[in-house]
Amino acid sequence: MFMTHGTNPAADPRPPGDVIVGVDGSRASDSAVRWAARTAAERGRLLRILHGLGLTTAGLLLGSDRLGAADALDKLRRKADECVAGAVALARETAPELDIDTEVSDLGPARLLIEQSRSAHLVVLGVSGVGGALTRLGSTLTAVVAHGHGAIVVVRGADEQDPDLSARPVVVGVDGNPAGQAATRVAFAEADALGVPLVAVHTWSDLPVGGLPGAAPELDPMTEAEAQRTLQEQLARCQEQYPDVVIVRKVYLSGPRDRLIGWSRSAQLLVVGSRGRGGFRGLLLGSTSQTLVQQSHCPVMVVHQR
Repeated sequence: MFMTHGTNPAADPRPPGDVIVGVDGSRASDSAVRWAARTAAERGRLLRILHGLGLTTAGLLLGSDRLGAADALDKLRRKADECVAGAVALARETAPELDIDTEVSDLGPARLLIEQSRSAHLVVLGVSGVGGALTRLGSTLTAVVAHGHGAIVVVRGADEQDPDLSARPVVVGVDGNPAGQAATRVAFAEADALGVPLVAVHTWSDLPVGGLPGAAPELDPMTEAEAQRTLQEQLARCQEQYPDVVIVRKVYLSGPRDRLIGWSRSAQLLVVGSRGRGGFRGLLLGSTSQTLVQQSHCPVMVVHQR
């Protein structure tokens, strides 16, 4: 498989670590494994396939029957080993020359992935379906996206058979807060590594489309100039570091969620910060990021400020 490290890998703010994927044997997990394997192979990175047993929870459920508990735990471990072996086979099918490491941990899957995210280049999980409350995505995914470190990728909506997928752009939501600035840096690094354009989307207001009473549906010239200036200020430093990345700037009056969901239909990756510019300090995952993880039509990378 052709390896690409981009034109300026030293500018990538993420650790030069491994690509980590959490697996549970589901179809969504398989999609995450394929995405992670391709990415690790293209970047020349080790792929680490992790499965968390959650033995503390299992022990509570099994109770005091030691003999029965031992038998049940043995079955649990065998099933975990089978799950990881299947993921390894799938990764090898996707990228035959890929270096792979595996771990079956006694920790719960969320805690395992959150801890490993501290030094990872990427952490990848899968989710199936579109829409629904965030809690329906699963407690592991919800916890890792909210509490993980660095870049967390939720694989969803990608048509792996689409011959034009590799030419689609990376799309980033730009809002100017620290987490958003980290997302912009990572988005440039992704576009550079993939050799595709970067679409930078900025909205003047966080209100939904039509949420500004009495306002025109589009930006007036003065407001558009202000929005363009804000966007340019946020992109300037990254442009210097990645001069070969082609940038498409898009500014809108409002509706960041709707705008980004719309752009996800034609993107190969959507990058957002973990918290929006209007987020509360204690809120680890902003409402826009939550919505995109639920409803995006392509993989979503949620970037936490380190």
